[in-house]
Amino acid sequence: MAATAYTVAFEGVEARLVEVQCSVSPGLPGFGIVGLPDKSVSEARERVRAAFGALSIAMPSRRVTVNLSPADLPKEGSHFDLPIALAVLAALEVIPVEALERIVSLGELALDGRLSAVAGALPAALAAAEDDRALLVPRASGPEAAWVSAVTVFAPRHLREVVDHLTDRAPLSRATPGPPQMAGDFDDLSDVKGQERARRAIEIAAAGRHHLLMVGAPGATKTMLARRLPGILPPLTPTEALETSVIHSVAGLLKSGSISRTAPFCQPHHTASMAAIVGGGRHAGPGQISLAHNGVLFMDELPEFERRVIDALREPIETGEMHVARANAHIRYPARFLLVAAANPCRCGYLPDPARACARAPVCGADYMGRISGPMMDRFDLRMEVPQITIEEMNLPQRGESSADVAARVAAARKVQTARFARHPHVQVNAEASGRLLDEIAPLDEECRALLSRAADRFGLTPRGYHRILRTARTIADLDASADIRAAHLAEALSYRLVFTKMG
Repeated sequence: MAATAYTVAFEGVEARLVEVQCSVSPGLPGFGIVGLPDKSVSEARERVRAAFGALSIAMPSRRVTVNLSPADLPKEGSHFDLPIALAVLAALEVIPVEALERIVSLGELALDGRLSAVAGALPAALAAAEDDRALLVPRASGPEAAWVSAVTVFAPRHLREVVDHLTDRAPLSRATPGPPQMAGDFDDLSDVKGQERARRAIEIAAAGRHHLLMVGAPGATKTMLARRLPGILPPLTPTEALETSVIHSVAGLLKSGSISRTAPFCQPHHTASMAAIVGGGRHAGPGQISLAHNGVLFMDELPEFERRVIDALREPIETGEMHVARANAHIRYPARFLLVAAANPCRCGYLPDPARACARAPVCGADYMGRISGPMMDRFDLRMEVPQITIEEMNLPQRGESSADVAARVAAARKVQTARFARHPHVQVNAEASGRLLDEIAPLDEECRALLSRAADRFGLTPRGYHRILRTARTIADLDASADIRAAHLAEALSYRLVFTKMG
C-alpha cells in the first residue's frame, strides 16, 4: 500500500511544497526515510514509532519506506514528524488516503503523541493558500497560521485528534488568528536634552529611510537617540507587517501568534558572528539584517564589528536582499532596513577633548575610523558628529520636542512619498529612488545646481554620494511640505554628507 501526505520545506522565507510518499512493502521489518533528510528528520522515525504506541497502533512487520520529494531539496526540521506519521497511517489504512490530498501538515511529535509548535507556520500557510489546500499545524502554531485568511487552518493538540478529524469521527474547528500585537511604550525623544542637530538627523533618517552614522564621545546620547527611532517611525503597512512576520516566523520568533505593525528594532552586539548578523550557519537561517527588514538595524560601536561583517552590509543596503550561499542552493532573505550606526571618534573615545585624548591623537582617530571602508562610509546618507551635552544643557528645565510631534511630520512626509511612488511598486521611500526616477523627483533649479556642483568639485563627491545628497534633499523638502527642492534643503543635505569627506 502506498500513500502521500504533503508538507513544506523552507528555502529562506519561502515554503516549497514537499510530497511525503510512504510505501509499505514485503521484506525485512524496517523504517527508512530518504530524500535528503537532515538528522532531525531522520530522527522522526523514533518519534513516530513512540507516538503510534501511545495510540495503540503497531508498526507493521514489513518494510516501511518514506520518500521526501523533490529529493534534491534539503529537508530540515522536526516539522516533518506529523506529515510522515500521516503518510504512514494512510499507507496502513488507518486513515483514508484521499483525506490527505488537499491538506498540508507540519508539526513535531512528542513521544506521547502531543504536537509541539514549530517555526514557519505563517509561510507554510501562505504556501497552502497558494495551492488551495487546508493546513494542519499544532495548536500553539494555529493563531499564527490563521492570519492567512485564504487558508483553512486546523490546530489539534494531539495526533489522536488528527486521526479523529481525518476519519470524520470528531472534526476539528477552524483556528482563529491571534490578537494583533499592540505597539509598545517607546522611549520619548523629549527625554533628550539639547542635541537639536542630531534630533533633526534622526527625523530625516526616519522620513526617507536614510542610513545614518553618528560619531561622538561616550555619553553623547548616540545610543539614546537611536533607541527612540521606533517611536517616530510610521506603523508598518499590512503588506510590510506580513513580510516582516514571515521572516520572524521562519526564525521561530513570532510570539503568541501575533502579527505586529510596529517596525522591528534590532541591535546586534559587536561580537556577533557573521552568520548571526547577515544570515547563514548550519541551517542558513535569517540574520539580524533580515530580522530588521522594514525596521531599524542599530549597530552600536560600528568600528568594533569585524571588517568583513561591516562590508557584508553593502549588498543589502543597495539591493534590499541578502543572498546566503550553501553547498547546494543560494537562499535569498529580504533585508530592506534603515541602518543607524554609532561610533566613538577613536578607541579611547575622547579625541575631541584635548584634556582627555590619548597621546596618539589625532592619528588614533584616523586609524579607528579607518576600520570603516570608504565604500561603506559612502553608503551613509547622513553622517554627523554628536557633541557632548554640557552641564548647562542638562539643567535646562524645558523638555525637547516629543516623539509624537516628530512622528506626525515623518508620517506626513511618508504619505507624500507613498503617493509619489504609487506607480513604482519596488520603490517606497526617497532613499530607494535611482536613475531616471531620481531625476524626475529631484529636479534642481540653477541655484541648486551651482551649489551642488561647487560642493562636488571642492569635496570630491562620488557619483553615489551625489545621488544620496539629492535623495536626502528630497526628503528634507518633503518634511518642509515643499514640492520643490530649494537651496536651503540642499545645503542642509550637504551639511550631513560632508562629514568625513576624505572617506566619500
